[in-house]
Amino acid sequence: MAGIYDMAKELGAALARTDEYQALKRASDAAEDDRELVELRNKLQSLEAQLESELRAGKEPTEEMKKEYTEAAEQLQGMASFQRVVAAQTNFEKVMYKVNETVAKGIEEGAQSRIIISS
Repeated sequence: MAGIYDMAKELGAALARTDEYQALKRASDAAEDDRELVELRNKLQSLEAQLESELRAGKEPTEEMKKEYTEAAEQLQGMASFQRVVAAQTNFEKVMYKVNETVAKGIEEGAQSRIIISS
């Protein structure tokens, strides 16, 4: 069974070396260094917590609070550094989708095999 975990670790290392992961890492690092983006993200998290608190208390959030949240979200989505992260994340998710499809195919083929591998 340890062999499977070794192979999984190797797959993780190979994924980390892909162009798509490297682009995601660069975009994420740049976003973390973007002070305006970080402040805006923190503001959104705070607003989300307030909205959630209101809803859990059975209260309807104020129109002002909803408007502030919407404006902050739109501002964040319009930032180039945020858009780069989203694009890079989408590209890496495509790689992961293909990897998961390939693993699933391997499981299917392995389940049809009559050879039993001991763990």
